[in-house]
Amino acid sequence: MKKGISQETAGQPKSERAVLVGVDLSSSGARGGSQRALSRPDGDEAETAAVTSARIARGGPDLNAEESLEEFKELVLSAGGEVVAELMQRRARPDPATLVGSGKVEEIAGVAASVEADLILFDHNLTPTQLRNLEAALPCRVLDRTQLILDIFARHARTREGQLQVELAQLEYMLPRLTGRGKSMSQLGGGIGTRGPGETKLETDRRRIQSRIDHVKEELEAVRRVRKQQRQRREAVPVPTVALVGYTNAGKSTLFNAVTGAQVLQSSRMFATLDPKLRAIELPSRRKVLLSDTVGFIRNLPHTLVTSFRATLEEVAQAEVLLHVRDAANLYTEEQKTQVEKVLGELEVLSKPRIEVLNKIDLLSEHEREKLVEHAPSRGEVALSARTGEGLDRLYEAIDKALHTDAVVKAEMLVPQHEGAVLAAIEAGMVVHMRAYEGNDVRLRVSGPASLMGRLRRFRVKEL
Repeated sequence: MKKGISQETAGQPKSERAVLVGVDLSSSGARGGSQRALSRPDGDEAETAAVTSARIARGGPDLNAEESLEEFKELVLSAGGEVVAELMQRRARPDPATLVGSGKVEEIAGVAASVEADLILFDHNLTPTQLRNLEAALPCRVLDRTQLILDIFARHARTREGQLQVELAQLEYMLPRLTGRGKSMSQLGGGIGTRGPGETKLETDRRRIQSRIDHVKEELEAVRRVRKQQRQRREAVPVPTVALVGYTNAGKSTLFNAVTGAQVLQSSRMFATLDPKLRAIELPSRRKVLLSDTVGFIRNLPHTLVTSFRATLEEVAQAEVLLHVRDAANLYTEEQKTQVEKVLGELEVLSKPRIEVLNKIDLLSEHEREKLVEHAPSRGEVALSARTGEGLDRLYEAIDKALHTDAVVKAEMLVPQHEGAVLAAIEAGMVVHMRAYEGNDVRLRVSGPASLMGRLRRFRVKEL
């Protein structure tokens, strides 16, 4: 019987043993491949060694096949797998039958058998034909990049809405791949890629899958209606929304917790946040805004996920300002930025005001950190560390400047001292710059939200 994540040996959970296959289809890549045994350095040591001045250089390099495979390995670890071998195939063009060619398939089969692998994972999307041929030729289950990401989403979905969205993406991915999926459909899920909504038996057919897709879409449409009603109620009060977006594991949830005082899950695992969180915060101008934490993006994010999570990502579409959280200590922060903007383009929100938030500056050297903090404002960026709190004040000021809803107004006011409720409202909702007592009145110079200023306009002497 195959080992699975949910299976236990002597009371201890057993991880599935995975062989990773990277594919370099660049024309400059040399033919052939290379294999390496698993050698995973300690995370802290690897992070420290990797933090260099190049990490904050403008226009950083794109991921090559090796770095892409390293990121893929992190995805496997997030899915609870154990990487026991890695292989790389370099070709000028993909093989239409197996992606990697018959010779490489034989090599993969030998490696998988020698390390007693439970599954083989390709850092590339496989066509239905390629998947069918590879499963016939290899000794264990075969999954591609999209299937792995869908599996991680299935692991982390907690709310009914999140589970429905993942199920829809899985079903839509499965539909054209039903034929010949014997190995992955012949058993109920227990390991990576088997937490599917419909892989119950081999005879599952297109009609039943399509029927389930229609049903899930109806339920998600009901979710969208509820979300729309909630947004309409919020829009009745002038409280703008600010949405966190960014590459997975950029530190969005850590920043969300630091700003709101919430206790949402923050994890170094990829895609730890799937279900959107919404909390109210107060800016230095005393304006109230709603901060939304959203799902992270990744290179080659499956289109089915973008479509399925549209109900969740509508929070991004409705936000007045986007905070693009980036990992400043990552060598490929510019490439990750490009990938995030690609998804934002699919959501048609690239024109929205956006603040680039360079997070994790605590992982940089002192010289690099000082240089980044000094030059970030001139590029319209905010450098900070959500973990230590350094730079959060700069973020609040940047949000204040970017918001146009309920604009900040400066005014001089004259309030009778017996108007205690009015004075309390001013103290609670505005910034008082000057206070002077004139007989029975209090003269104030204040700045605050236009909505509150409008309610107290009878006490306003002049606008400054």
